[in-house]
Amino acid sequence: MRCLHTNKNDNSACREEAKEYLACRMENNLMAKEEWSKLDSDEWAAWSKRGDPVLHIELAKWADIFLIAPLDANTLAKISNGLCDNLVTCTVRAWEISKPLIFCPAMNTKMFQHPLTSSQITILKSWGYLEIPVIEKVLICGDTGPGAMAEVSTIVEFLKDLINKQGIK
Repeated sequence: MRCLHTNKNDNSACREEAKEYLACRMENNLMAKEEWSKLDSDEWAAWSKRGDPVLHIELAKWADIFLIAPLDANTLAKISNGLCDNLVTCTVRAWEISKPLIFCPAMNTKMFQHPLTSSQITILKSWGYLEIPVIEKVLICGDTGPGAMAEVSTIVEFLKDLINKQGIK
């Protein structure tokens, strides 16, 4: 807020100040590079002053259907708890509940079977979001069990049916 006041609401100067601050934290081992990468550069670059379009808002307005495939355990937890720290989660938060949002969970069997996962999926479904359930197969880690994302052909058929039912062009 101080930066905006000092720079007469010029976000570009404040954005540079924020980047310098985060770079300093990273250089001094106060912040991991992985955390830095969470700052989606397109979000930062899309606007510079009040009234400019904001990417996640524009995407939410533009799209008729939102498909998240795969939806990993981390992003599932973020969405179900209202966190928005990247382009996907911010777009979900800005999404109109009246438009379809489809999610395809995908995670290790142990993670999928954790009680939090079913609670978080239930939350998303309570908002009207549509789930394409996981399937059971050999996972990337070599384990066998439920948690794999549905087959692409299943997802495509689901989308085609939804588009036909809702008359989306």
